[in-house]
Amino acid sequence: MAYLDTSVLGAYYCPEQLSDAVARTLADIANPTISSLVEIELCSAVSLKVRTREMDISSAGAVVSRFQVDIASGLYNVVDIGPREFKLARDWVSRFSSPLCTLDALHLAAAFSNDLEVITTDKPMMAAARHFSVRCRLVSR
Repeated sequence: MAYLDTSVLGAYYCPEQLSDAVARTLADIANPTISSLVEIELCSAVSLKVRTREMDISSAGAVVSRFQVDIASGLYNVVDIGPREFKLARDWVSRFSSPLCTLDALHLAAAFSNDLEVITTDKPMMAAARHFSVRCRLVSR
């Protein structure tokens, strides 16, 4: 099982350079898992694309709707981020040994707590995962 971070779903739902590589990767994953944090971040990423004129409002609405339909249909297993994950993320950030940011720390903690491999297109996320011994796979071209 794998935890999909927002960078992967952004490339999956919004055409970009890594979209084909992400689609191939996702085709091989049984029971892909996300958290509610991914839901918020994907909406935020799509909103940024609208504000920067990379995407029109209609296309953005279609992306968010498709994502919500996929969640509702059970395509993704959704895990909670609760006190255990917040504590783990805080402990990792408090080590002062990595440039790990808050939201990435929560993603890694959610994956670690559920014994999931993180799938990402984000190189800093990959580096942080390795630093904190979280299984991680980088999707690249």
